[in-house]
Amino acid sequence: MGAALAEPTAAVRKRWVTSVVLVNVGINAAFFAPLQVLLGQQAAHFSEADKEGILALVTGAGAAMSLVANPLFGAFSDRTTSRFGRRVPWVFIGALLAVLGLLGLAGAPGVAAMTALWCVVQMGCNGALAATSAAIPDQVPVKQRGSIGGLAAMGTTAGILLGAAIAAVVAGNYSLGFVVCAGVLLAAVVPYLFLSNDQVLNKQARPRFGWGSFAKGFWVSPRSYPDFGWAWITRFLVNVGNHLVTLYLLFFLKDAVGLQNPEMGVLMLTGLYAVLTLITAVIGGKWSDHVGKRIPFVIASSATIALASLILAFFPTWTGALVGAAVLGVGYGVYLAVDFALLTQVLPSAASRGKDLGVINVASSLPQVIAPVIAWPLVAFLGGYVTLYVVAAVIGLLGAVFVVKIKGVK
Repeated sequence: MGAALAEPTAAVRKRWVTSVVLVNVGINAAFFAPLQVLLGQQAAHFSEADKEGILALVTGAGAAMSLVANPLFGAFSDRTTSRFGRRVPWVFIGALLAVLGLLGLAGAPGVAAMTALWCVVQMGCNGALAATSAAIPDQVPVKQRGSIGGLAAMGTTAGILLGAAIAAVVAGNYSLGFVVCAGVLLAAVVPYLFLSNDQVLNKQARPRFGWGSFAKGFWVSPRSYPDFGWAWITRFLVNVGNHLVTLYLLFFLKDAVGLQNPEMGVLMLTGLYAVLTLITAVIGGKWSDHVGKRIPFVIASSATIALASLILAFFPTWTGALVGAAVLGVGYGVYLAVDFALLTQVLPSAASRGKDLGVINVASSLPQVIAPVIAWPLVAFLGGYVTLYVVAAVIGLLGAVFVVKIKGVK
């Protein structure tokens, strides 16, 4: 099969792990500073009265773009025979697109331009993420994937925290915030480009290209690969619940909690959440590797995430928000580390890791499309934030229920 398609057996080096963590930091800072604060501020700048609707439109359109970018970039990287490796070229291209989109957002003249440019950012970030995610099963042995998944989750969480810090530091100047995000993403990707250790795919090992077979390849039959199908469903449900919680956090703190400085509130909650996520991701990932089990950890963490939603629903105070953020951090840290390790163990083929993980990542991106469609009417017409967070908890709990259907992983 060649080194590019062989199952990895050698433990990865620390500097490689560091470069992967940094990519996750940069991508998530570029994602979440806009999603948590900057896009909301820009929406309010264009229309205070319609800010929720504008934000739903922009984030929904961007998430729809990510549905295409994730599996597409993953499939392209699977087939790439560049002398730099399969994944590196697409990490670079994706990051470049995202940087250009962020710089464009800084001067977007209206809602239409804002929407289009956020789609470019989503395309680039998801493309880079798909290629980087595929590099983990390419190079990390199974017995080490929980630990590496925990460290990657640590990078994800650090990026979320950094994004919140950027949004708070720019103090309402969303244009400056977008520029800073672009700089952070560019700086974070550079080390990976030189330390990737990406294996070159032999041209003889690349399957023949045909548009029909290429398009059909994005469908992974749940009947042929049931564990893959159930893993997709559980990840989708947990992420729908999580996005319902975070989408309107800025507006929740302002309108329901009555916080005078909701931007700083987002930073404080994200900081608390991030610290606990960092701790539990590393501990949960290593613990899962040690006991050789994934399913119990995913069930417990999914239930904990749902509990955080209920706390926000029934205790809409600053104290309640702090407790909810802490509980969410504990649950989501373990979930990020262990669920990713589980996913890498149910992939159908080594030759299509990038595409298959891209399809899995749709389960993380599609909720960004669906969550605004669910959240806006719940907040506007069907009971407000209490209803929103109860619905989020119920959906997240379903993810804990369906994960028991996975039979090929303990």
